[in-house]
Amino acid sequence: MKSSYSQIYLDYNATTPCSEEVVTAMLPYFSEHYGNASSEHHAYGWLSKDALEEATKDIAKQLGIQPKEVIYTSGATEGINAILKGLFYKSRKERDHIITIKTAHKAMLDVCNFLEKEGASITYLDVDAEGHINLQSLKESITERTLVVAVLYGNNETGVLQPLDSISEICRTSNCPLFVDGTQTLGKIPLDDFFSKVDFACFSAHKLYGPKGVGFNYISEEKQGLLDGLIHGGGQQRGMRGGTYNVPLIVGMAKAVELAIQNLKVEQQRLKQLRDLLELELSEIEAVSINGNNNPRLANTSNISFDFVDGQKLLRSLSRKIAISNGSACNSAAVEPSHVLTAMGVSQSMAMSSVRFSLGRHTTEDHVQKTVKIVKETVEKLRAENILWERREPV
Repeated sequence: MKSSYSQIYLDYNATTPCSEEVVTAMLPYFSEHYGNASSEHHAYGWLSKDALEEATKDIAKQLGIQPKEVIYTSGATEGINAILKGLFYKSRKERDHIITIKTAHKAMLDVCNFLEKEGASITYLDVDAEGHINLQSLKESITERTLVVAVLYGNNETGVLQPLDSISEICRTSNCPLFVDGTQTLGKIPLDDFFSKVDFACFSAHKLYGPKGVGFNYISEEKQGLLDGLIHGGGQQRGMRGGTYNVPLIVGMAKAVELAIQNLKVEQQRLKQLRDLLELELSEIEAVSINGNNNPRLANTSNISFDFVDGQKLLRSLSRKIAISNGSACNSAAVEPSHVLTAMGVSQSMAMSSVRFSLGRHTTEDHVQKTVKIVKETVEKLRAENILWERREPV
């Protein structure tokens, strides 16, 4: 059913529509081949197990990893919980120190906050005005008690990419495991040598046109002994994550990964051109700033602040015609400035009047042009109601 409110969808970092090819791949495993993949004594179970094994092999082949390094989850939030809690509870007597960054996704920050109450020591690294961590600060923060360095690779709000090569080198030199939240990067940027640089990573299918409710963790074979399982019961996935395999969704995720990687280079270039056009046109508006645009970014993401505009009114007005957000979908209900932008030094008022535009597979140049027109008209109208706009200092 088409929404009568939001006609243009520009919130692809929140979620993506499930592609038709993915739905087609999943359908037989809902009602035809519905057996439990752990049922080893009849054909229904065998067929599901075969589908599970083939999907796992496909994902591993596409990413250049081993099938045994793929651990299925319900998504990246569970994946973050599984890795951080699994590491901490296994090794807290020897290592109880976790390093993360202030611009990490709330899922990672909330888990760190929880583990801090459990006795963990957490270092939250600052970022600069462009969203990058200070590598020297990272190096100096690692101690003999450091359990893991946990970073968000591609920021979900600004698209800023952390310098993974340098971070990995520091962790390797310090003999410290590296966990990377790669949720926004799979299918958006090449990950050709990504898995050789990290020890743990998490992903969600619904960020790359797959089904909601399924994801996977990459856990390197040599590091699997470092963590306890989070969900127990049944012994599936070598005891690292118990529970019945969600075969339809796993099959769908495998298809989504295949399609995303297959079309990655062409789609990345197309989205970059559309994003650059959006930013070029909106930069014509006075008192506008693009957050994080001086660093390497995801090609589909743009975070723009509009000064002298009430952020809630701006979002409410724009959302009648454009599906957008003012930050993470997991934190969008909070009436407070983005923790990502404030960590970058953006003022609270500017952070509150910021909008994230995230483009995707179905975004067209016509969508961008219409968005530009709507945003310009809306900002002009809201500023006309703001007496501070009339009293602003001339540029």
